[in-house]
Amino acid sequence: MTTNRAPVLITGAARSYDDQLAARKRKYLLMMSCRIPCLVLAGIFHGTWWLALAVLAVSVPLPWMAVLIANDRPPRRTEEISRLDRTPKELESRPHQVIDAE
Repeated sequence: MTTNRAPVLITGAARSYDDQLAARKRKYLLMMSCRIPCLVLAGIFHGTWWLALAVLAVSVPLPWMAVLIANDRPPRRTEEISRLDRTPKELESRPHQVIDAE
């Protein structure tokens, strides 16, 4: 009897610390690299003060948000772990010999 169930998972361990750190570094670099074009655009739009101010307003909180995201641990995954489960009914449904003590 074969079933198409997921393989049995023996651990619920998270990703390694090095993998998490690498992912957080990538997020930090991406967010900080978005700040440079914002500052360049603000310089380009210096003639239109309101547009330059809007671009600067977007670029100001980027370092703060980048640090917060880079220092935050990723949330634990809430996946259903496939473990070897058998209901008692499955075990008792097979015919078996009963030995009477008398």
